[in-house]
Amino acid sequence: MFVDSHCHLDRLSEQTHGGDIAATLVAARAANVNQFLAIAVTLEDVPGLAAVAREHHDVVISAGLHPLHQAPKEPTVSDIVDVAEQYGAVAIGETGLDYHYQDSVPVEVQHERFKRHLMAANELELPIIIHTREAKEDTLALLREHTNPHVGGVLHCFTEDLDMAREAVRLGFYISLSGIITFRNAASLRELARKLPLDRLLIETDSPYLAPVPYRGKPNEPAWVVEVAECIAKERGISVDEVAMQTTANFYHLFRAALPDAPDNVKEALAQSGLVV
Repeated sequence: MFVDSHCHLDRLSEQTHGGDIAATLVAARAANVNQFLAIAVTLEDVPGLAAVAREHHDVVISAGLHPLHQAPKEPTVSDIVDVAEQYGAVAIGETGLDYHYQDSVPVEVQHERFKRHLMAANELELPIIIHTREAKEDTLALLREHTNPHVGGVLHCFTEDLDMAREAVRLGFYISLSGIITFRNAASLRELARKLPLDRLLIETDSPYLAPVPYRGKPNEPAWVVEVAECIAKERGISVDEVAMQTTANFYHLFRAALPDAPDNVKEALAQSGLVV
């Protein structure tokens, strides 16, 4: 059993099962991927994602505005809260800081946007999904100031250093690894996969982006989250089953609002494992 903890189902490539979400999910389920968190990039995306979730019992959604999206109007905390509540989001985001493309959205705008999402997450007691790139110190400073460690969140598609990951874990966050971990030049991420506690790791595709080896150069899809789990298992010298079970349990520990709608076979297996109460 696997969970794709971060995918963009509304942005699939036409090369991915003809852009058909239902067919893409069928292919993923055939690979034993049993839960999908569909991530919003804008608040305007959320109604469409909610429609997908209504059609597919194993899809849950987030609500938020990406740090690099050029929005005509910045959402207020109330805007974020209202959309998340109206459409049944299980998480806030993705949001955060990205200094690699500062010309896209000014740093000061990113900071204010990030803080508003953090405040919304605290108000709703929902975990927050964080995009962070080349913004280590500022990201951690805002997390220290504004997050509730009892709610927490995840640093998704993590590409920063081990020190940042360890500090985020100390603050109550999970670290999510994507197909990047399989890239030849990602030795530091594979080291991180070995050294972080397994009960603080999630796996994701970030599809349709960042396809893992051996699919590099193709649009990514949720079925290929299995490649991420296999890479982690190899690095840690453990079975893929152990990685699958623990990262699935981690997902439901963090995104507790998703657990009532989890597939029955997932609930049964987790109950038997004792990993989720």
